[in-house]
Amino acid sequence: MNSRKIVGLFWKTLWLGGAAGLITSFFIEAEQYSRYLSPFNLKELLGVILFSLGLGLVFSVISQTGFFAYLFINRFGQGLFRSFWPTVQLALIAFVLFDLVYFPYTGASENATLLPYILVALGLLVFGILAALWKVKETNKRAFIPALFLMVVMTTLEWVPGLRTSGVDYKWLMIVPLLLCNAYQLMMLHRLQNKVPVAQGKASAAK
Repeated sequence: MNSRKIVGLFWKTLWLGGAAGLITSFFIEAEQYSRYLSPFNLKELLGVILFSLGLGLVFSVISQTGFFAYLFINRFGQGLFRSFWPTVQLALIAFVLFDLVYFPYTGASENATLLPYILVALGLLVFGILAALWKVKETNKRAFIPALFLMVVMTTLEWVPGLRTSGVDYKWLMIVPLLLCNAYQLMMLHRLQNKVPVAQGKASAAK
């Protein structure tokens, strides 16, 4: 992987995060957009659009920082735990999912219910599994656990500032760009390393 590919990945991921943040804001901040559409206020509307776009760009940078940290952690874990590294990753995934439910729930008000926190953790897990299965389809079976680790553990760590906020709007504005950017970088990694996917390699060998 050369510097040109790294720079290209950075810019593509950056604008993906910006677009994801902006599109998400259309749903999360719909009331605010409608306020400046009727009556029409171009200055305020552009301000909201640029702010949402800027947030998405910032979250993209956070995602990319976490992704490169993940590459280091994965390499370090392989060297330290060797054959036990997949088991350690699964344990960390389970621990993070538990924390994602337990700590927000215990810190919530007395009237809070447990179900929303379970659904958040379950949604993150399902998205992570789908991304990991996609990674396996394009590479090999050994990629499943590291991919799931990235999508669950690293995404949750990147999401910590959003989890500490009281409202849900900022949480959504942050998690959508993080998930999309992490999934995109995950799927681009083997392409940038010029690794031929397993399915493609078998097809080429059969010709």
